[in-house]
Amino acid sequence: MPLLISEADVPLADPGAVAAALIEHMREHDVKFATQGARTIVEFYDGLGVLEATGDGLKLRVEAPDRTVLEILRAVVAEHVLAFAGEELADIEWRGDTEAGPLFSDFREMRLERAVMVAPRMRRLTFRGDAARFASRADLHVRMYFPPDGDERPQWPRPGPGGRTIQPPDGRRPALRYYTVRRADVAAGEVDVDFFMHEDGGPGAAFAAAAREGALVGMAGPLGRAAAPAAFTLFAGDETAIPAIARMLEEAPATARGAALIEIDDARDATPLVAPAGVEIRWLERARAPAGSRLLVEAVRAAPAPYDSDCFVWAGCEISDARAIRAYLRKERGLGHERHLVVGYWERESAVER
Repeated sequence: MPLLISEADVPLADPGAVAAALIEHMREHDVKFATQGARTIVEFYDGLGVLEATGDGLKLRVEAPDRTVLEILRAVVAEHVLAFAGEELADIEWRGDTEAGPLFSDFREMRLERAVMVAPRMRRLTFRGDAARFASRADLHVRMYFPPDGDERPQWPRPGPGGRTIQPPDGRRPALRYYTVRRADVAAGEVDVDFFMHEDGGPGAAFAAAAREGALVGMAGPLGRAAAPAAFTLFAGDETAIPAIARMLEEAPATARGAALIEIDDARDATPLVAPAGVEIRWLERARAPAGSRLLVEAVRAAPAPYDSDCFVWAGCEISDARAIRAYLRKERGLGHERHLVVGYWERESAVER
C-alpha cells in the first residue's frame, strides 16, 4: 500500500527558534527523532513527521500508512507548531493527501451496556459498538471522551481544515482521558474498560461510578504499545496500570518469564491476575503513603532483571516516577529505546488521571 503524504509551508519570523523548542519538547516527552542539520525526522503513530527550518519558515511533511494515522499526525504537528510559534498564525494549509471526514477516522461512538465490580475499587464497564476498531494486540489504550452530565446528544471533536482539532463549544466539550482496552470482542461488538475508582477521581471515575446504562461516550485509537517480545519481561506500574499489566499477562505465551511489580495502596487493590507460571507477581503496598512516592522506582532498581540479555521493561505510573525509572534504565542499565517503554499515566501535582 502506498504511503499517504501531506505537506505544508508555515511562514515564521524565527523558524529556527520554533524548531528548537519543538525538538526540546520531543526530547522531554521521549519521542523518537533524529536531527540532521535543519531537518528533523520524527517517528510516531506508525508514521513519520519531517520538520525543516528554512530562511522564512518551517517545511512540514507527514507520512502515514493510512488515513487514520495521517489525520492524527496532521493534528499533532499542527497543534504543536502553532502552540510553539508564539505568534498569531492562520490555519496551516496542507497539500497532498488532505481528505477528512466529519469526525476523525479512528473515532467511534460507544454506548454503555453494563458495569460490574471486578475488585473492591475496580469497576469494569462494557461498551457496545465497533469493537473491531479497538481489537489490536499491539496497542493497549484508547482516548475516551466523556460528555458533560445531561448531554444526551453529545458533540465530538472533529478535524479542522488546517489539521487542528475543532472542539465543541464550552459547555458541550467532552472531557478527554486515556484508558486501557481490557477486552475487545469483535463478534459481540463489545469493549471492556476497567476504571480504578479513585476517591477524588476525575470525569472517567465519575462516569464509571454513575454507570448509566445506555450512556454515550466517544472512543478513539487504539494507541500505546504493549511490551515487545523478550525472553524476560519486567512489568512495573501502580493502580492505574493494573488493567494494562493484567491484559499483557493474559495474552503472554505460557512459556513467558518475568516479573510484575505493582504498587497499590493496600491489599484491597491486589486484583486477581492470570499470568504464566514463569512470571512472578509482587504487590507493593504503600501503607497509606501518597501514590507516586517512589516505592515503585526503588522496586525497579532492586529487581534482579537480566538486563544484559534479552530483557524488556514496560512501566506505567506517575510521571515523575516514570522519568526516574526511564533514567535508571537508560543511564545505569544502558537499555536502548527498543528495550523499554516507560509511560507517565498521571501527574502527582495535578492528580490528573490518564
